[in-house]
Amino acid sequence: MRIPAHALRLLILAVFALFFVVPILWLILAPTKTDGALVTSSPLSFGSFHNVWVAWKHLDAYSSHLYRRWIANSLLYSLSATAITLVVSIPAGYGLALGKFPGRKLILGLTLVVMIMPAAALVLPIFLELNALHLIGSVFSVILPFSFFPFGVYLAYIYYATSMPPELLDAARVDGCDEWLTFRRVALPLAKPVVALVFFFSFVSNWNNFFLPYVLLANSNQYPITVGLSDLLSSTPSFNPAVGGGGQSVNIFRPELALATLLAVIPVAIVFLVSQRALVRGTLGGAVKQ
Repeated sequence: MRIPAHALRLLILAVFALFFVVPILWLILAPTKTDGALVTSSPLSFGSFHNVWVAWKHLDAYSSHLYRRWIANSLLYSLSATAITLVVSIPAGYGLALGKFPGRKLILGLTLVVMIMPAAALVLPIFLELNALHLIGSVFSVILPFSFFPFGVYLAYIYYATSMPPELLDAARVDGCDEWLTFRRVALPLAKPVVALVFFFSFVSNWNNFFLPYVLLANSNQYPITVGLSDLLSSTPSFNPAVGGGGQSVNIFRPELALATLLAVIPVAIVFLVSQRALVRGTLGGAVKQ
């Protein structure tokens, strides 16, 4: 009975692997084909690198290099908001983990409640608040809400509560350091894994956020890449063999859209590769109390 059971498990895993891998392979191979070949040829067949170059030229020429601006906007929004998140979340987690002050448990409880709330539920109150401050449509209308990241506070809290040796902090205080110097010279250097962890999750969350900038921004020149891809998708015509893919008035087709999606993933992949070692250390840092 062991062999059939083992074979069944392998079969189930293979089916799930195909279910997730095939769409990714299709997305990678799509820019190598023309729009017509993408519909008529085998889904996993390879076209040519020349078609990739042609797709990039069409994508780059779309609305006077608008795609480049979307990528630049996403980098600006994500990196700026992540920097604010790190400045706020790490000290906040440290204070909640090791500080003794009235309302500490209340703040921690509110942090957990906000973490589990759907992000879409906060869009309306954020919109009303930013409208009262006359920030709708500005860069700050995206950066400031993005920088609100309670999950980062909770990660820092868990790390400091489980992995920070109190003896080191006590030794720093005995040497004459106040709380700020103790945090800056002892607690912060030891928290590099959790800093990388908060940076990664905050950056990915900001980069992939669609609904908030979609609601707050009206000018396409201000769109991040997520909203830009949606706008690009709406301009992609349905394939019609009689007119070669929907006519010549629109120059964005499926290969260009697939290439745009692939390029939009590259910054997140780079951040993951750069912070991978620290991510592993940060994930396991709170597993065992030192």
